[in-house]
Amino acid sequence: MKFRYLVFVVVLAVVAAVGIAMWRGSGPLPDPEGCSAKLAGRQVDLTTEQAENATLIAAIGVGRGLPARAVSIALATAYQESKIRNLTHGDRDSLGLFQQRPSQGWGTAKQVRDPYHATNAFYDALEKIPDYKSLRITEAAQEVQRSGFPEAYEAHAPDARILASVLTGYSPGGLFSCVVHQPTGRGSAARVVRELQRAFGQIDVARTGSRQDVAVTLPTGQDGARLGWSVAQFVVAHGVRLQPESVAYSGKRWQVGRASEAGWRRGAVGGPGTVRISMG
Repeated sequence: MKFRYLVFVVVLAVVAAVGIAMWRGSGPLPDPEGCSAKLAGRQVDLTTEQAENATLIAAIGVGRGLPARAVSIALATAYQESKIRNLTHGDRDSLGLFQQRPSQGWGTAKQVRDPYHATNAFYDALEKIPDYKSLRITEAAQEVQRSGFPEAYEAHAPDARILASVLTGYSPGGLFSCVVHQPTGRGSAARVVRELQRAFGQIDVARTGSRQDVAVTLPTGQDGARLGWSVAQFVVAHGVRLQPESVAYSGKRWQVGRASEAGWRRGAVGGPGTVRISMG
């Protein structure tokens, strides 16, 4: 009887401790890894894989000087075709983010499985449509994809618009963030530079200080501010692979580990002209 009473007391104490921790907002366990974008009262949740691919689609669009509308169309297409995942299978010989078919001239099987090649190939085809900016998203996507389900893309248009607006920097201010657990290793500044240059093209990015940190110097004006948020959010979305310790831009800072659950926080050193990526 005494043993049962002791077990009851211990269980009650554990439950109370968990309840107090949750009431305080800390929680006994870390949030799962993943990302979310918020805009106009709507939230879009993404897995780490989806976030990496979505920010890459946005980054390539920004690097090519395309409007957010083009990114919306690309994201809605990737949602419908692959759930924004780089698939190794599909209908007949369809592969990759956009389920492009090597037999239809999209490239080799290896190329269409490369998200960089696949995304650029999609934008190449989209830019050949003279009125794509004025078409409904599903109509523009259909002009590129020639799908048997031409209206299917429109179901993903609302989420695609939110992601495109946020990830291209048109809706700035840290509306996109990720939970990234503390990495076991240390990221490479050189790799961050390579990834950013490949995604965004000709941007002013270099290793700084001890050469373990990275700085992206932005052009002045509104275009520079948009690029800054797009770059910063790209690095955050790729945090699991690139393993930055923190990303700072425009007075806000995102930090890896348990702190990433809080998203972007105010108080970072530096103004709007530079994105600073600390590798620890």
